[in-house]
Amino acid sequence: MSENGPSERHLPVPPDPDGGAAQAVPNRSRGQSAPEAGSGHPALEAGVTTGALARRLGVSPTTLRSWDRRYGLGPAVRDDGRHRRWTPQDVAMLETMCRLTSSGVPPAEAARAAKEASGAVPPAPGPASPGPGPRGRSRAPGALPLGDARQECRGLARAAVRLDAPAVERQLVSLVELHGVVAAWEDVMVPTLHAVGRKWESSGDRYVEVEHLLSWHISTALRRATWPAGHGGADTGAGPVVLACVPGEQHTLPLEALNAGLAEAGLPTRMFGSAVPVEALTAAVRRLGPSAVVLWSQARSTASLPLARHVAATRWGVTGARRRPVVLLGGPGWAGQRAPGMLRPPGLRDALAALAGTYETGGPEVRS
Repeated sequence: MSENGPSERHLPVPPDPDGGAAQAVPNRSRGQSAPEAGSGHPALEAGVTTGALARRLGVSPTTLRSWDRRYGLGPAVRDDGRHRRWTPQDVAMLETMCRLTSSGVPPAEAARAAKEASGAVPPAPGPASPGPGPRGRSRAPGALPLGDARQECRGLARAAVRLDAPAVERQLVSLVELHGVVAAWEDVMVPTLHAVGRKWESSGDRYVEVEHLLSWHISTALRRATWPAGHGGADTGAGPVVLACVPGEQHTLPLEALNAGLAEAGLPTRMFGSAVPVEALTAAVRRLGPSAVVLWSQARSTASLPLARHVAATRWGVTGARRRPVVLLGGPGWAGQRAPGMLRPPGLRDALAALAGTYETGGPEVRS
């Protein structure tokens, strides 16, 4: 694996749900849901201001004004013709709008469905209005069609921009369950992280909180996909695949994606995470007798060919039938370095195929 994984730098905000630049607004506490329409809540019955509603929904006031202008999702009451006051029915309509756009429904379609749900417009004839999930999403495993992938990315980005952690989690879990780890990672998670990264680079270090939230939930979804872990090594006696970041390397998301993909394929793994010391890595290899060792390096400053050669030369077993692991070098840090005898697959799918092959053989045997 090489450049397929995101850099995991501070990554920022993708475009706003309606196509404009988003403004960061603190999201409401997830333990306190907004009062429902007609609930008798004093603030809502009297009508809330645009700023208060924006904070409640976790969007910017600019987004609410844009939705009003573009899709007619405006307040029912305007004091003196200028100041907006949002009624409980308005709030319920906009909550539906937020839920649908966070699921990947295009804003124009989501607005129509939100107005229909609130009774503002009669239902459109023909097929039912869009539900909480994107229309046309393939239910089959494998790679997502490009159109679906773009829609999935938009929905995930919108939820992350709003710091809507429950929506981010729901979408990621659904992606992995419907399409598998590889398609979810390559077609949605990585493109969304890259989009966030591009926005961050042009925003002067703003919106770092969006990157942290998105990365944490992607990591959680990938780890969840490893439960229960594969037990493929029990029949052949071949050791697990060891996955570790080289010393000084803290970027783990692509390695976590590989770990989840191996577990999904039923191959046993041992994940050691970031910045594993040389002595600890060597001890683990000797104790586990792995079929392969994956060494991840995101930057050239952390990639160490002497370390890779040291791991590749580590042996175990009885005299006359000693073995050593296959070493796979993952991450852009290894680019341009010659490593004879070591695997250097270009992406996640290739890495999974290569490791499946080494697992079947159990690693090279060394006569001694």
